[in-house]
Amino acid sequence: MAIKTDVDAVKQSIKNLVLTNKMERPFQPTLGCDIRKALFENISPTTIIMAKQAIVETLERHEPRCNIVNVKASVDEDNNALYISVVFSVINNEDIQELNLVLERVR
Repeated sequence: MAIKTDVDAVKQSIKNLVLTNKMERPFQPTLGCDIRKALFENISPTTIIMAKQAIVETLERHEPRCNIVNVKASVDEDNNALYISVVFSVINNEDIQELNLVLERVR
């Protein structure tokens, strides 16, 4: 098992936070952002704005090692997929990083 450090550790943490549903982790009911339920909604501009806000709020609350620059979201309605791009910088490092995630409906 490889240990992730620095930027890779922050990227992995962001990915875990975005993909975790609230109430999924025992004794940590506020951890996560419930973004997967947006895949089962009718996609509208409001749904995308709510998804971006949920990601920003979750990362501000649970990931103190990053400064969020921007969160972008786009939809592929044919494949029921949500493409998310989180642009951030790690504290004490000026380099801008980008993490791309694809959320697809499983069922």
